[in-house]
This record gives sequence, C-alpha cells and structure tokens, in this order.
Amino acid sequence: MLFSKEKELEILLGDTQAGAYVVRNQAEERLRELYADPELPLTLVSIASDSTVDLSNRQAALLNLKNYVLAGWSPEFDEFKAAAPIDEETKSRVRSSLLELSTTETPIDRKIQSAASLAVSKIANADYPDQWPDLLQTLLGILRANPPDARLHGTLKVLAELVADGLDEAQFFPIAQELVNDIYTVASNEQRRPKLRALAVGIFKECFNTLQVVLEDHKAEIKKFVDESLGNWIDLILNIIKTPLPNQPEWPDDSDDREGGPLDHYRGMIALKVQVSRLLITIRTQFPSILSPRSPALFSSIWDELTRLLPVYQAKYIQDGREDQSRLEDADGLPYSMDFLVLEDLDFMQGCLRAPPVRKELERQLNETQDIAQSWLAGFLRLIVGYAQITGEEEGMWEIDVNVFLAEETSVTANYTARTACGDLIVKLGEWLRERLLEILLLQLHETLRDTGEESWRQQEAGLFMLDQTLTDWQDFERKIGNQLSESFLAIAQGVRTSSNPFLRARAFLVISTLLRGTVDGTAKMRASELMQANLQSIHGDDSEVVQASCVRAIQNYLQVLPRDATLPLQAPIINALSTWLSSKQLEDLSESDELLFTLVESLRDVITLDTRICLTGDGLNVLFSVVSNGAENFQITNLVSETFEEICGTISPLGSEAYTQLCQKVLPSITGAFDVGKMTEENALSSLAADLLTSLTSHAPTPLPPGFVAAVMPKLSLLLLKNTDDELLKSCTLALKNILTHDTPQVLAYTQPAAVAPGSVATAPSGKPGLEIVLQVVDRLLSPSLGSDIASEEVGSLAAALIEHVGPQQLGSYLMPLLTRVANRVATAEKAALVQSLVMVFARLAVSHSAKEVVDFLCSVNVPDPQNPAAQKTGLDVVVPVWLNDATPTLAGYQDIRANVVALTKLFELRDPRFQAILCKGDMVVTPETSGRIMTRSRAKAAPPEQWTSVSAPIKIIKLLVDELSSAASVSTAGMPSTPGLVKGGGDAAADEDGSDEDSDWEDDLGEEELLKIAGSDAGSTRGTVDGETVAFLKGWLRGVVGSGVLADAGGNLTDGERDVLGQLGS
Repeated sequence: MLFSKEKELEILLGDTQAGAYVVRNQAEERLRELYADPELPLTLVSIASDSTVDLSNRQAALLNLKNYVLAGWSPEFDEFKAAAPIDEETKSRVRSSLLELSTTETPIDRKIQSAASLAVSKIANADYPDQWPDLLQTLLGILRANPPDARLHGTLKVLAELVADGLDEAQFFPIAQELVNDIYTVASNEQRRPKLRALAVGIFKECFNTLQVVLEDHKAEIKKFVDESLGNWIDLILNIIKTPLPNQPEWPDDSDDREGGPLDHYRGMIALKVQVSRLLITIRTQFPSILSPRSPALFSSIWDELTRLLPVYQAKYIQDGREDQSRLEDADGLPYSMDFLVLEDLDFMQGCLRAPPVRKELERQLNETQDIAQSWLAGFLRLIVGYAQITGEEEGMWEIDVNVFLAEETSVTANYTARTACGDLIVKLGEWLRERLLEILLLQLHETLRDTGEESWRQQEAGLFMLDQTLTDWQDFERKIGNQLSESFLAIAQGVRTSSNPFLRARAFLVISTLLRGTVDGTAKMRASELMQANLQSIHGDDSEVVQASCVRAIQNYLQVLPRDATLPLQAPIINALSTWLSSKQLEDLSESDELLFTLVESLRDVITLDTRICLTGDGLNVLFSVVSNGAENFQITNLVSETFEEICGTISPLGSEAYTQLCQKVLPSITGAFDVGKMTEENALSSLAADLLTSLTSHAPTPLPPGFVAAVMPKLSLLLLKNTDDELLKSCTLALKNILTHDTPQVLAYTQPAAVAPGSVATAPSGKPGLEIVLQVVDRLLSPSLGSDIASEEVGSLAAALIEHVGPQQLGSYLMPLLTRVANRVATAEKAALVQSLVMVFARLAVSHSAKEVVDFLCSVNVPDPQNPAAQKTGLDVVVPVWLNDATPTLAGYQDIRANVVALTKLFELRDPRFQAILCKGDMVVTPETSGRIMTRSRAKAAPPEQWTSVSAPIKIIKLLVDELSSAASVSTAGMPSTPGLVKGGGDAAADEDGSDEDSDWEDDLGEEELLKIAGSDAGSTRGTVDGETVAFLKGWLRGVVGSGVLADAGGNLTDGERDVLGQLGS
C-alpha cells in the first residue's frame, strides 16, 4: 500500500502525461516546486520500484528523478539550479536504491530497468569515484558472480551507460583491463542469451569511443591496451560472424516471444551480429593498423554471411516488404531485424575494400582469372545488386509520394538503406577497378534482360542504378566512359525505357542522361538532342509521376552535355514543358512536395541561366516564382531560388539600364505582391524570400535607379522594417534599403510617403513622411535593444554608414550626433559578433571618409553603459575601442570592410592621441599546460583555469592586428591551399606517431593525386577567399614606414616572435 504522499505524487505523475496542455503544464510546474522537498527523490524511487504502480507512472517517476538529479544534485551539471541542497544521507540512499532497482534479480520491465540505469549513470557523472567509490567494483563483482539473466541484464545496462557517458579518462583507465576481461567472459558465453552477449559487445565498442577522446595524450598505453585486448576478441568476432542465423519462427507467434524462446533467440542472434559489425567498424575507424592483418578473414566471413542472408532478405523485404519487419529495436535499443544486420555488414565490407591486404588478394585473384565472368568480382556484383533492389516498402512509398523517391535519388534523406550502402560500395569499386567493373556490370545486365519473370524488373533496375551511381561519381572527378561501353549501356537503357514498370522506366531516363554526360564523344552525344526531346515528351506524356519527376531531373544532365548552340533553341520549349507540367499539378498539393519542387527549381535554374535574357520576355521567372510561392518554407528551395535570381541580376545588369528596367518591370510586381501575401497570411518565409530577391535586385542596380523604383518598393519595404519582428526578414530588408540608398540617394531624399493607398491594398507606413525621415526612423528602431534580437539588427551598421556617407553630415544636420550616439550605445549592449562588426564599421568608415580625430573626439564626448556593469557609465572611447580591437577586427569578413577597417586603424594609430593610447586591450593568450591545444575532456575542463590574456595599449594592439592581417593574406596567396601540418610532405612528426596514424593509409580511399588536389583545392583559402592585393600592398608599405620611423622601438616586449619576424622582414 502506498503512503499518502506517494499516492499524491503518483496522481501528479499521471497528470504529467495528460493530453490536455493545461493539466500537463500544471503538473510539471507542481513537480518542480516539489524539488525543495528533501523526501522527493526517495519517494520517486519508491514509486518506480513498486510493481503494483502503473508502468507509465513508474517510468515517469524515473524520468522526473533524472531531471531532479540534473537540476539539484551537483553544480557539475549544466542544468543545475540549486533549488535546495540534498544531504549526503539522502544521496546515499538514492544511489543504493537506484542501483538495486537497476540490478535486481527479480525480472522487471526493461523500460524501467533502462530508465533506472540512465539515472545511475547521471549520478555517477557527479559522484564517481569521490562519493561513490565502490560503484564499478560492485558492478564488476556482479558480473563475476555468474548472476541470473535478469540481474546480469541490469548490470550490463548500467555499465553501458557509465562507459558511454559517465566516465572520463582518469576513471576509465584504472579499471579498463578488468572491465574488458569481464565483459569478454559474458560475450563469449554461448550459454547466455544472445541479447545479453550483444549488450556486452556494445560495452566493448563504447570503450573504444572513450579511448579515442584521450588518444593524443596516451598513445603508447592505449595502443598496448588495444593490442592485448583484441586478440581473443577477434577470434570471438569471427566465430559469431560464421555462426549461421537460426531459422526464424513463424511470424508472429506470441508464445515464442518469451525470454529464452525461439523468437527471442533468433532476434538475439541478429542483435549480437549487428553489435559485432558495429564493433568492427569502430575499430577499423580508430585503429586501422591493428585490424588490417585480419581484414582478409573478416572480409571473407562477412561476404559469406551476406551470401547466406540474401535469399531470406529478398523474401522478407524485397518480394514481401512487410513494414513491421524493418528497423526494429527492442527496449534496450538493440536492433533485431535483419535489415539492420545487412546494412552494418555492407558498411564494413566497404571499409574492407580499402584495406591493402584485402585489395592485394582480390587483385591477385582477378589477374589470375581467365574468364572475368567467373571471377570474384562477378559474384560480388551479383551480391550487391541483389541487395540494391527496390524493396516492397520503398515501392509502396514511392508510388504514393514521389518526394520520397527524389530524396533517395538526391541523397538528401537520412534514411540510409541497404540500397544506399550498395551504391556506396560500387562507387568504391569503380574508383579502384574503373572500366573492368563496367564490363562485368554490362555482362550481368544482359543476363537480367533474358529473365522475363514478373519480378525481373527489380534486378534490371538495380543494375542500372549501380551504373548510375558509378558514373555519377566518375563525373565528379571528370572521368569518362569509353564510347563502346557507353553505346552498349545506352542500348540497354533505351530498350527498357518502354517497360511496363514505372520504376524501371524512370531509371532508364536517368541513366541515359548520366551516360551522355559521362561519354567522351561519339554517336551517343550526337543523338543527345533527339534523346532530350523524348525526355521532354515524357514529362507530361508518361502517366507515372515517378517517371515525370525523373525526366525533369534528367534535364540537368542534358544541358551539361549539349553545346550552347544546340541548347539555346531548346530554352523556350524546355521552359514551356516545365510550365505545362507545373500547371497540371494542384499547387496547394505541391506545398508539401519539397523534393519535387527543389528538382524543378534546379532544372529551371539550369535552363534559365543558359541565357538569362529570356527572363525579360519569356515565362521562366513566372514559373520560378510560382514554384517558390508554394515552397517558401523550405530553406533549400528559397536558397536555390535566391542564388538563381542573384545570377540573373548579375548578368542582366551589365546589359545596361534599359535591360535592368525591363527586369524590374518583370519582377517588382511579384516581389511587392509577395510582401502583401506574406502580410495577409502572416507567412514570414514568403516575405523573407521577397526581401532576399529585392536585395539581389538592388545590389546589382545601376546608378541612378530606374525612375519610380523607390516609390514602387518603399511603402511596403518601410512598413516591414518598422513593424515586423522576424530576424531574417529584417536583415534582408535592411540590406535592400541600404542598396537603394547607395545607388540613388536623390530618389530616396525626394520620396515622400503617399498620403493614401489604393482600395483593397495592405496598409502602408505612416503617410506624409519624407524619405530621409523614414530611413532615420528605421535605423532608430533597429538600433533599439528593445527590438530584442541582435540578429535582426545585424545590418543596421551598414545602413547607418551608408546614410552618413551618401547623405552626408551637412544634410543630416542635427540628426548626425544622436545617430552616432545611438550606435555607440548599441555597441555597449551588442552580443552577436555580426552586429558588433556592423556597428564598429560605422566609426571605421567615418574615420576613413572624414577624420579619425573627429571619431575620437566624438567618442570621448559621450557616455555609454559599461558592458561589464550596465548601471555604470564610461566614455564611448573606453567602450567602443576595446570592442573594436578585441572582438570585431579579428573576425571581420568581407574585403571592402576589411580594407576600410585597415585604413581606419592606421589613421587611429597615426593620431598619437594620448586618450587613445591610454586604452588597454587584450594582447596574447597566456598559454598553460591545460590550454596547450589538447582535446578538452570533461576532467580537463574541471581543472583548467579561466583564460588569461596579457594587456597592451590600443596602438600596439593595432600593430598586432595588422601584422596578423598581412600574415593571413600572405599565407593564402602563397600556399594555394591551407598548409595543414601532416598534409605537407615531410611536415611534422604526426605522420609517423606511434599511435599508428601512419598506417591509416591502409584504409584510405583509392584516389589519385589529381582527385585529392581537386578536393583540397575546393577549400583552398576558404577562411579569407581571394587575396586583396591592394590591401596587402597598403599594409606592407604602411608597416614598413612604421618600422622605419622607430616608433616601435620600445614595443618589442609586447609582440610575439612571429610578429617581430614579420616586422623585421619588412624593415630589412
């Protein structure tokens, strides 16, 4: 019988699960109030331990106990709130009760045991070993005592949680060998239930994840530990892999779903094999050299297992496809359905193909085989094509929703399947074996075409899918397929293009376009125009939506293959075909078809950008805007539309004012209309997109703007800036207004808000205000901290700077000083780096365009809140300069801003103003053993002192910043790509460390130097982009003059060795 307090708490726990929000919220609030009750944790444990209490309430008790522990147990938890101190006696009783509940010999529900184990691990995070020194030895003692299954299960769950989340390196190392030995005893005991053995293997895998975190500091010890531990484990792993799965009992049979029953044994063996494969993948990733000598045996064993599983897998998933048999996990999180096992095995096979011992042996066998059709490669291809077939579940989903099909095709889905894994496998084979692989694939495709069975289409489609994956990867590295092979594959694809199965037809259209893109030359490319016409006809001529979508996607490949003189005549027909296809759809249905819309936008982009002048006369932009109006909530779609429109504007603008005016006439009604729709529907995403498009349009505008431009956009643009609160929308609108002001200040100043609006239109900003006053009102709102978001105000600095620069102090008159004061005050309260930089650049540009002395004089004349103590006041100089030099300059981006900032800093330095020289800034970080670049684990973070910096004067800080800017620019210009230690030949000892990192190449991808350089070059200099030669030349000359003047004679002690070297080279 529950005590009254427990009964009340049980009712409260039930209410936390209520469907009604009010009831649930009140119950949660009441529970948080009870955190102050010292009896709460023990009462929750009591409820969780009582088998007469409803299971959901017992789970809720443990969940709330875990939350209570995080909130009030120890300051080490991020969630700690210190609601009320918990005495040590209560903590001890809670620890004992939870551990007993987790490791009880009495069988209890797995969910209760798992929740209790999680709570134990959270407490252990804080209390082990100081307050709970015997925890691990208690658990290991239970393992050694050969406990009943129920107690062993709970003990393994607690250990799993502890190793995964509760132990740092100082706690793990002393017990590591004992732990590994004890869990090996469980994992190797064939008398135990397979699920318990699987839990033990999972713990061993988590040990490697713990070791990886501290590898850099304990390389020798860890390598020795792994060498000694893995010997027995590898033999056990091979034995488990080679053990065939038992026959699955009839499904379902509840009588067999008992612990120790046939179904439990079957599921347990799958779980055990899955954990073994995951363990191998972990070891291969972290210690490749140790696993490499055993890789041929492991590869062979996994291949044999996949061969045994294929007929069962096809019967279960491909031919039947019952959804209840896929992606199944038990209460312990152990996968027990066959698809998981196949997926893990395929993943490990992919890794094995990169191991030199495996590759060497396979290469030898392939070279010695007289008939390639009888080689291991032929057998391996049959295997992975078998697993790559469309499952019954996928077939059903793709028929219902073409988006799922396109997500799989474009690899944007998180649904990693056996088909995806097989695609990755054949890509690795293609990189290694090149056309030898395609020759075997061609032979096997011819074999499948002779099969006319009802299900033969699946194998044919899978073979073409594998071809598609291989060629797509080749195209990334600009590899081509020979003409003879291309013609043979093209004939096959054209033959199945008329198949009765829509998935095979869709694959045929995709493969044809991929083949043409990857062909060197020949008749295939000569027929590309004809094949594209057939593709266009199928967009609206085929009755399958999957085929239609595939043809839309295939357009992108055709446009890359055909020469410009062949594609330009097709530009209008393609747009018409896409427009016709789009008009046949219900647009409201498309709002939930993100992948379909994205594919359509990609194809539209490719066809429009062939010659963007078609936007001035054709329907391309109308189709584009129609698509995005139904997909504005999707970031990928809006981003792609924005990039496309940016390119359109960038190519139309150089054609002259007349072309730009035509473009404005074409798009402004749609943009302003989107503002109206967004306002009426409260859909900020659509308004944000319209603002992005307007920003692109105005950034490429001529000077002056077309007549009437400001009058057309300002009413709705200013209304958004003065009324809306959406962060991204305000940023885009601010940029658009800045561009308008920059390109045509007279038109803005001449503008007056209309006194009336057209009937039925959306209300606009207050009428009668002149343009300058509206802009100032916008700046004032964006500078106000009451707006509540630094992100929304990120571009206000650039708008304010443009206002000062283009309107000028004389016309601003009495508005100027209050404007600068508001900017200085906002610097004191800004937190986001982008806003800080934006605000600081107002003063930087003012120093460049007018006078650095005026900037210093002004900042000395105003008082702003102290960022460290908002109740106190400091001069603007004391606040703005440290923020400018410590925070804004080191991370400044954009070459115009960098150049302006560099010039402004040199002018401030040259002032020699004592007020400026008295400002102290951060110098260099004080390096200690705790902050010397090591991985910051939890235990190190506890012991590490706060960051410490030296102090230097503002002029010396400027020198340090400018030397760093010069060094960064020089390294980008001379390197061509980042000079990362360990990537340069002969660079560093890391490549030959004793941890075996020199042996990682045993498992590297088989890419040549050309491919590696392409990959590396794609990110070359990504931190700064193309070097600004003018800024570098200016910096060199200015710093050379400073060194020659002798003003730095006494500054050497505040400069690093590297900074002195740079200055010394300039001086010499």
